[in-house]
Amino acid sequence: MQTDYYNVVPDARVRAVLQRLHAEADRQLPGLALKLLPQLPRMLMGRPIDQHGSEQMYADKYLSIDRGQGAFCYLTARALGAKNIVEFGTSFGISTLWLAAAVRDNGGGRVIGTELMPEKAKRAQRHLDEAGLSELAEIRVGDATETLRADLGEVDFMLNDGFPLRALDVLKLVAPAMRPGAIVVTDNVGVFKADYRDYVTWLRDPRNGFASMSLPFRSGTEYSVRQPP
Repeated sequence: MQTDYYNVVPDARVRAVLQRLHAEADRQLPGLALKLLPQLPRMLMGRPIDQHGSEQMYADKYLSIDRGQGAFCYLTARALGAKNIVEFGTSFGISTLWLAAAVRDNGGGRVIGTELMPEKAKRAQRHLDEAGLSELAEIRVGDATETLRADLGEVDFMLNDGFPLRALDVLKLVAPAMRPGAIVVTDNVGVFKADYRDYVTWLRDPRNGFASMSLPFRSGTEYSVRQPP
């Protein structure tokens, strides 16, 4: 039985935009699989596939979390009472919509999105406008290791869903701003296991201030809790 994940969001306007964008992302999946096919031998041998400049190859692709992950992030942010959320990897804004809806339903706050590609950021902004959520989100355009260096506030929740090559550096940048009990959700650690090996090792080392485990989304989504100092 298919779950209607959209129903966790009470706003029909937001649900309608999410449904349309997820459907568009679904239609891109065959083309995305073809782009990844040449990398399959490296993946099977346990070797990383991400490299600098690979973002250009996916400039027209959603690269989004799926519906179940979106609903999970929404409900997690609601449970936290999250007012301040950081997102690495906005793309066309699907995840940003889920997160901004949670912030609004918590009474208000801010989602700081990050996107390297200016055209993707523009489309994400249009989607936020369409859903009536633009006042709750700020999309910072450029390299996240630069755009997230200042003005983060106290972070309640982080979605780490950009390219794996930068994931650990971005997390290390945001981690000092995260309050005890804050959550990090990281997509694709099961699919791109080799690319995220160092990242997952770092998160699961208690000396770095997190408790962390894998959840069965996409064969492995990392779920991490910021521990008290």
